[in-house]
Amino acid sequence: MDARLEKKAGISAAGIRAFYGLPKQDIHSYSPLALAYIGDSIYDLTIRTMVVERGNTSANRLHYQTSRLVRAHAQSAMMAYLMPELTDEETAVYKRGRNAKSYTMAKNATVADYRRATGFEALMGWLYLTDQTERMLSLIKIGLAGYQREMQEAKGPKKQ
Repeated sequence: MDARLEKKAGISAAGIRAFYGLPKQDIHSYSPLALAYIGDSIYDLTIRTMVVERGNTSANRLHYQTSRLVRAHAQSAMMAYLMPELTDEETAVYKRGRNAKSYTMAKNATVADYRRATGFEALMGWLYLTDQTERMLSLIKIGLAGYQREMQEAKGPKKQ
């Protein structure tokens, strides 16, 4: 990993393990829903950081900008742009998350969107816990770019 990015990336699973003296766990022992649990948090933190770093604004506006990108529909849509970019191992992690039996459901999400979002979060969690922060951030960037293009196209052309 590029040392400059590692310094810039800040929080990492390896850094937290080292700081608190936590033993490294076998990543294969985690359930897909445990991966999605941590993936949801790290993705949310990434988006919140991006939104806050755009400049100071009201908490209500920050919440609005963040919630548009962290909802199940957005994560599901991002997967369409990410699938061609994934390695075989990443695809397997995504599918494990997508196919996991969850006993909860996001409000305002279809079952299909919720499952794809769970797969997305499992992938983010797996990348984070395996110390692949650069890869995680790169995939988020690709997914966001595709999703934001899709949203712009849905709005139609700008009026002059």
